[in-house]
Amino acid sequence: MKNLSIPSLGFLSAALFLVVGAAANSSPSNALSSEELARSVTEDYNDRLGALFTHFHRNPELSFMETKTAKKLANELRNSGFNVTEKVGGTGVVALLENGDGPLVMMRADMDGLPVEEKSGLDYASTATQTDPITGNQVPVMHACGHDVHITSLIGTARQMAARRDNWSGTLMLIGQPAEERIRGAKAMMDDNLWERFGQPDYALAFHVGAGLPAGLINVQEGSPFAGSDSLDIIIHGVGAHGASPHAGKDPIVLGSQIVVALQTLVSRELAPREPGVVTVGSFHGGTKHNIISDRAVLQLTVRNTNLDTRDLLLKGIKRIAENLGRAAGLPEDKLPEVIYSKSSTPPTINNAPLVRRLKAVWQAGLGEREVVSISSKGMGAEDFPYFTTEPAIPSVYFTVGGTSVEDYRAAAAGGAPIASHHSPLFRIDPQPSVTRGVQATVLALMDLMPPAP
Repeated sequence: MKNLSIPSLGFLSAALFLVVGAAANSSPSNALSSEELARSVTEDYNDRLGALFTHFHRNPELSFMETKTAKKLANELRNSGFNVTEKVGGTGVVALLENGDGPLVMMRADMDGLPVEEKSGLDYASTATQTDPITGNQVPVMHACGHDVHITSLIGTARQMAARRDNWSGTLMLIGQPAEERIRGAKAMMDDNLWERFGQPDYALAFHVGAGLPAGLINVQEGSPFAGSDSLDIIIHGVGAHGASPHAGKDPIVLGSQIVVALQTLVSRELAPREPGVVTVGSFHGGTKHNIISDRAVLQLTVRNTNLDTRDLLLKGIKRIAENLGRAAGLPEDKLPEVIYSKSSTPPTINNAPLVRRLKAVWQAGLGEREVVSISSKGMGAEDFPYFTTEPAIPSVYFTVGGTSVEDYRAAAAGGAPIASHHSPLFRIDPQPSVTRGVQATVLALMDLMPPAP
């Protein structure tokens, strides 16, 4: 569901410089432990994680259908010493490793693929198909958003943390989440009493691999890395009539057109100029024939925002505009436009600013200053991670690990093939630097949040 935008070519040169120059900037105080961690993760990739990534990439599964993926993930976590519970919120996996007194910290990875036919040219490209539960059609399935990187890195993190129990204290919770692409999996796990059953975390972490960054570069920002997303239907009722006698009816298409135009004033006239927000009407359906005034029309909207106040303003404004324009059109109260909220909605992802600054310093010390950046997102892509962190509020950080090979970046900068975006059939990730950096960054963060007991 995310929209991790591709940066401009001007950024490419700077990003490549960051990656090439990163190794020389490690903090001396952390150099030995960080170097040992890097060696250990690389060895684990060569021995086990690389094959796991290839397996997950070749065998993607659709949202809420990740049964084989969840089973394999659960087995790997269980073999690492974690207490694992399966089928949480459908196909979700929860793994706990208790290691003395200390905070409970959660790390989440999403598991689902997309109904996309892979055309990446990789020798391990997916040829999997499944029956889409929404349409009932047999569709190709692809990890076109990098969730295979996430779950492979989660396994790598589990193996590193289990092997380093002397270096941390507390309880580690690893979550394999279903159905992120449908913006429903996190809520399904919460509806299955996640915190009541397993404990409410003191901190929550997640990362996403990004095609818009060179492989291995860490991007973490304060504020909102992903927008909130709400899908709405507005059902507009009318009174049917002959197209030659419009006075005899109430035209829902005219009323719908007025609503579409009026909705544009929410962002342009009610939202503060420096506050981002989007109200898009993506679909308008009404009527059946040239000369018939229908008694019904339907609008479909997506609404995006980066904080809860803006979300509240936009959603309340849509309902107010729709209903009151219905009144202005002379509709009775029982025929006013209805605003229907889809289950595929999520609040904005909002990083905890002090926690961002804390972890950014940890990553710069452990990975090199130039290998950690803070680049604000320019899009309004959404993510359902906030269902874990919003109510109740849990300090959290969602970061990005670059996924595109340096060679592909150089080719794009030289005028070659553009970098394929997420959800594209051409999407491809350089797995080794992406997976290993995901593990390194996660382990460094967890070690800082769960220091060994005195």
